[in-house]
Amino acid sequence: MPETRAPEHIDAVLVGVDFGLPHFDHDLEELGLLAETAGLNPVARLTCKRKAPDAALFVGTGKAEEIRMLAQAEGAAEVLFDQALSPVQQRNLERAIGMPVNDRTLLILEIFAQRARSHEGKLQVELARLQYLSTRLVRRWSHLERQQGGIGGRGGPGETQIELDRRMIGEAIKRTKERLTKVKRQRQTQRRQRERREAFNISLVGYTNAGKSTLFNALVKARAYAADQLFATLDTTTRQLYLGDQEGGGRSVSLSDTVGFIRDLPHGLVEAFQATLQEAADADLLLHVVDAANPAWHEQMQEVQRVLGEIGALEVPQLVVFNKLDAVDAAKRPLALQDRMDLDGRLLDRIFVSAQSGEGLPVLRNELARRAQEAAEARQALESDESPTAFGHNGGLNSPMTNE
Repeated sequence: MPETRAPEHIDAVLVGVDFGLPHFDHDLEELGLLAETAGLNPVARLTCKRKAPDAALFVGTGKAEEIRMLAQAEGAAEVLFDQALSPVQQRNLERAIGMPVNDRTLLILEIFAQRARSHEGKLQVELARLQYLSTRLVRRWSHLERQQGGIGGRGGPGETQIELDRRMIGEAIKRTKERLTKVKRQRQTQRRQRERREAFNISLVGYTNAGKSTLFNALVKARAYAADQLFATLDTTTRQLYLGDQEGGGRSVSLSDTVGFIRDLPHGLVEAFQATLQEAADADLLLHVVDAANPAWHEQMQEVQRVLGEIGALEVPQLVVFNKLDAVDAAKRPLALQDRMDLDGRLLDRIFVSAQSGEGLPVLRNELARRAQEAAEARQALESDESPTAFGHNGGLNSPMTNE
């Protein structure tokens, strides 16, 4: 029997198509990181230019043949595309190349499936996976397209089996959505409890591998999983952050670490993780964590802003935190640890920190304490304005008249 290699040792060819869109990754660096995170081994990379995707093969017949020859020459067992493929394109490419062909969407889904730990996270990944699979039935079940002859000329059980599979997946999607709805209600109850405690809620958001979990651990002295890899954390973790007597009058705030964003994050995943991402939409302040050492930080910030817009969190106040200051070249270090920056016409406060070395963290804590204090004072002023003492007991404006 032929030797079966473990999934983590599967060699893959990476393919990217430049359609003239901005920020095309010519080196396929991010796709390579995604592949490695999923346990694959990129052995070759190929990019090409097209004005538009080919309807049947995405890259055209000649380029598909070139990919096939490259994959065979490198001994690869899989081909990964940096863009999303339609079910028909995926099926046709597999027939032309003679091996499994997957796209960026499935790769991200696989990573999420590997990393989800909480009950909610697993449900969210399962929903996104089912939704993706439901569009791939024509490829996954291609053997069912062949109808067998029978009495009466009605054909075989092929169509019936396809419909059965589609119905089973539809029912599974419905059940998973119902279970996620219950989880969402539980989260809303937890949020209302925090609101009753008048907690100042802060959510960490940012591009994946920007160091959110490392910063979270440094601030709250927690042990949330953190690693130098994409999507190290999927499940939201919330802890109380004590800002100290001198900084915030002994005030505590609620700090949540959320899932990282990435370019072309599948819309199905954004929808599936709505319950988790709602932490960001309901926050009083977003800490937008940026990898200061990454040359593509501006494009990554714009992608985060796009996803925040999708979940209705774009209007939440943001404090930009440029992390990994210890990895920035000395010649490019900022003159001050705190300044302001323009992001798409919005002027935002920015703080430079290193969650690894601790540099800049006291500045960040002071800024958080200041904002929490301002929010508490504003809340107290609002409650004072709405207090019944400002009115007569019967609703009159401080009237000395009483009912007898």
